[in-house]
Amino acid sequence: MNHQSHNKLVSFIWSIADDCLRDVYVRGKYRDVILPMVVLRRLDALLETSKEAVMEEVRFQQGDINFTEFYVEALVDASGYVFYNTSVWTLQRLHATATNNQQLLEANFKTYLDGFSPNVKEIIDKFNLRSQIRHMAGKDVLLDVLEKFTSPYINLTPEVKLDPEGRKLPPLTNLGMGYVFEELIRKFNEENNEEAGEHFTPREVIDLMTHLVFEPIKDSLPPVMTIYDPACGSGGMLTESQNFIKDEEGQIRATGDVYLFGKEINDETYAICKSDMMIKETTPETSKTARRSRRTSFRAASLISCCPIRPTANPGPAKRSTSRTEPPSLTHVFR
Repeated sequence: MNHQSHNKLVSFIWSIADDCLRDVYVRGKYRDVILPMVVLRRLDALLETSKEAVMEEVRFQQGDINFTEFYVEALVDASGYVFYNTSVWTLQRLHATATNNQQLLEANFKTYLDGFSPNVKEIIDKFNLRSQIRHMAGKDVLLDVLEKFTSPYINLTPEVKLDPEGRKLPPLTNLGMGYVFEELIRKFNEENNEEAGEHFTPREVIDLMTHLVFEPIKDSLPPVMTIYDPACGSGGMLTESQNFIKDEEGQIRATGDVYLFGKEINDETYAICKSDMMIKETTPETSKTARRSRRTSFRAASLISCCPIRPTANPGPAKRSTSRTEPPSLTHVFR
């Protein structure tokens, strides 16, 4: 996604907050709605093309063979992703069939959220989206938000789409999602005169790090690799490292499997990272709690890490950590 398309998408998403959430939320709380809805719409749009196949599988399992629990593998095959939704609803259908009855819309939305696979439900819970749906329904703005996010002029998927006039809408990649996330966080917190508190590693730094880590050892890489980022954020470094290693026109051109692992303490960035990993049709092994990662039993083929630097209003003198489990600032480790 180029800079112009990125700014256009961010402006559109910000306009949703300004048009629909003004006076319902304070500006600093816009993120509580906008970020989870961006992720939800991103997943929902990908499932639209396989919705009928999933519903056919649901009818087969519940009606024809009377399963008491869903056979997950068949639903995954039907959806084409590692996630699915067994309800009759999509965001488009919720909007198209909605009336002025906010209670009915809220109930249908709840049924829609309950129909997701457990991995998506975890993302929903991390964003605390259900309580936001209740709040928006109570303030009569849920339908307005739905209308904005289902607009045919916005593309939140990693695939090229066409708008009603036939113009191409550029895809939103994992890295692009990270930039959008960072910019939205900045705008939300600027309104409250707060520090953003979230710093997205730029594309150039990611590119440099992948070269520094993998180029010196490109001829001795194992056939199957595990990559671990102990502060993975929205997952950009993990996915870009995998792309660098497996690029068919790159320097390494690895053909073996690459398994990605990460940890992230912030619920929002954790949820964004996990959703993007699922979109890439991988099973993300992502720990959300940093404290758990202090155990030293995890063994990875490659460790990619930046010393976390968190800005403060009154930064004091830098202190050297004495933790024995703290990873080096930039290293690769092979076992």
